[in-house]
Amino acid sequence: MKGVIGMAKYAIYRSETGYYYYEYHDTMETIEKTKFNGIITEDNLPVVIGGTGGFFHFNKDDFMFEKIVECDGCPLTLEEMYFKNQKEFKLGWMSPDGDTYSCDYTSHTKAAVMIAQELGLDTKLPERALGKKGWLKIIDSWDGVQREHGQFVYSLTGKITKRQADKLFDLGLYNNDEVKKLIADCEDRW
Repeated sequence: MKGVIGMAKYAIYRSETGYYYYEYHDTMETIEKTKFNGIITEDNLPVVIGGTGGFFHFNKDDFMFEKIVECDGCPLTLEEMYFKNQKEFKLGWMSPDGDTYSCDYTSHTKAAVMIAQELGLDTKLPERALGKKGWLKIIDSWDGVQREHGQFVYSLTGKITKRQADKLFDLGLYNNDEVKKLIADCEDRW
């Protein structure tokens, strides 16, 4: 996502599950070092460049905008980008210790990359690396037919820890069919 070498500016935004950032450019000098050199003109400034290859005019009055930061490297920590142990947790990742990292329904892979990096795991297949280490993936179970979205708890290993079971109970997911099966299969190990 970073197109500038050295110190860069980022626009920080808040979502329901954590903060996110875009590259922030307010001078033509910084634009010259991006793939948008010759595309973005001075009358477009300031702009933010998103991680999906596009850019848009920066609006400081955007209700999700928080602040501009200048730094060398990623401007947010794992816990800032994916709120840890958020009371309103719905979707995301759960560690074997029962800690949750919130994300929206499309950000599981991005969250897995950051978690795997933090843990020193292989980031080529971050979701699989987390799954092998006993992490649970809580995903949206909506299939387009149901009237409401639900939550599905996935375990790559088919196992669950006591702490994960306790946390799933706290989150109201204890009666999900897959959770009942995981608990039944693992209860004798606790």
